[in-house]
Amino acid sequence: MKSFTLRVTCASTRGIVAAISGFLAAQDCNITDSAQFDDTETGRFFMRMSFRSEGKATLDSLRADFAPVAAELGMEVEITDEAVKKKVLIMVSRFGHCLNDLLYRWRIGALPIDIVGVVSNHHDYQKVVVNHDIPFHLIRVTAANKPEAEARQMDIIQDSGAELVVLARYMQVLSDRMCQEMSGRIINIHHSFLPSFKGANPYKQAYERGVKLIGATSHYVTADLDEGPIIEQDTVRVTHAQSPGDYVSLGRDVESQVLSRAVHAHIHGRVFLNGAKTVVFPASPGSYVSERMG
Repeated sequence: MKSFTLRVTCASTRGIVAAISGFLAAQDCNITDSAQFDDTETGRFFMRMSFRSEGKATLDSLRADFAPVAAELGMEVEITDEAVKKKVLIMVSRFGHCLNDLLYRWRIGALPIDIVGVVSNHHDYQKVVVNHDIPFHLIRVTAANKPEAEARQMDIIQDSGAELVVLARYMQVLSDRMCQEMSGRIINIHHSFLPSFKGANPYKQAYERGVKLIGATSHYVTADLDEGPIIEQDTVRVTHAQSPGDYVSLGRDVESQVLSRAVHAHIHGRVFLNGAKTVVFPASPGSYVSERMG
């Protein structure tokens, strides 16, 4: 039996759930997981359903047959085959903890994605990437060649068919144009001290101020630097007895975890943009299961 995911966004009104569930029942489909949210402030309705086809329904037939239902209720609809892995491009600079974590989770099947390439402005992780049989693209970035470098990056995204770009500690600011063209399709990670501790060595700054909580935030990239819609966050406690190096190590771990959780949520269709915010639904049962343990 084929499994599918249905994502719906529309104006809040009566009959949405009934229309969707009735359609799926008529198509011999069984709903296995469902989550919804009615935003009373904006009047927008969000829903995500996982379901199995127990009859002859295919992805094409479901999309075509649901179109009249969607049109009647003014729905923005996305129906996807859960067996098809999203194509992901990773970008990294000289901090490799997030890249290595993503590669490991991908290798064991905890992140069911198709990594179509890694772009970097440094050579540091070329061997690691190539050893995973993943294309590695070195694109040096300077103030003088930034437009040309970004054009090459966009060419790689288009040629590879990447549906998502993950900035795994890629330490270059993307242009407004790229952010707009890839809206909702670039995920970044940063320490949660922003905007309190900007610039070089934020963990040292946090240590000097006696911070008791450090953490990380993963968000969609927008033209407003580090202010895009938030997908995932987490924190870890520190004490007065810990060193600046402890802060860095603990921060590195939480950054890796938060980024991987954000990617997991996105590829499973659990994240909906809602203005400057996001709606993030819980994971479906079984979606964290790895193909192998190590």
